[in-house]
Amino acid sequence: MKKAAKEMDSIMASWLEEHRRMRLSGVVEGREDFMHVMLSTLEGAKLSADYDQDTILKVLPLNLITAGTDTTSVTMTWALSLLLNNPNVLKKAQEELDTQVGKERNVDESDLKKLVYLQAIIKETLRLYPPGPLSVPHRAIESCYINGYYVPAGTWLISNLWKIQRDPRKWSDPEEYRPERFLTTQADLDFRGQHFEFIPFGSGRRSCPGISMAAQVMHLTLARLLHGFDLVTPFGEPVDMSDQGLGLTMPKEGPLEVLLTPRLPSELYQ
Repeated sequence: MKKAAKEMDSIMASWLEEHRRMRLSGVVEGREDFMHVMLSTLEGAKLSADYDQDTILKVLPLNLITAGTDTTSVTMTWALSLLLNNPNVLKKAQEELDTQVGKERNVDESDLKKLVYLQAIIKETLRLYPPGPLSVPHRAIESCYINGYYVPAGTWLISNLWKIQRDPRKWSDPEEYRPERFLTTQADLDFRGQHFEFIPFGSGRRSCPGISMAAQVMHLTLARLLHGFDLVTPFGEPVDMSDQGLGLTMPKEGPLEVLLTPRLPSELYQ
């Protein structure tokens, strides 16, 4: 994690230096982006002694990239990988889409609440492959005891979501991919931080602020993919699920190759 954070910091520092050079050379007009706006906003601003200007300028864009886009794309990759390895689940999801939406139109946001099996697929994907498997580090604001362990104030706290969400004391057959569990034994669980055995977005005041947007994007993206296309792997080979990259998020290290075949009327793809 420290290595990945250091590499990301280096990338953001180079972007920041590039933007500063552009401002000094006067070639910014008409090419402003988020970092340019932040540089203008922070000019002459009085900042807290706890944070220097460069830290703020690097962290905010980094949050937009890693939390706003990378986590969603990582989840979609694992969702498709699991479905390709479990064609019976994929077929059941498509049958639900055909029943609830039909084949005469595309999926709309208003359809999502009716797609309960698709919702279970997203939940099971987030359980098995949380996009941030070690969540976001927190720091204890005061000394306390947790289950008999003394935690001094200032201690960095890291939640191992990968382990929590595969805990056999809370989940039957925890390593097995079974979306149906969220329609039966775990039907009352959601991922909004109220059930501590399932917290892919964290919990409490410091949980992911983009949870609602992320949920909407993931459900709609997967629904439209499964509704619009039949999906198979080249040569019918299973996806390697051990191909896990290292970083602040958990991407699939190698590319995911999928063959798509349209399954709706041609005019719906225009």
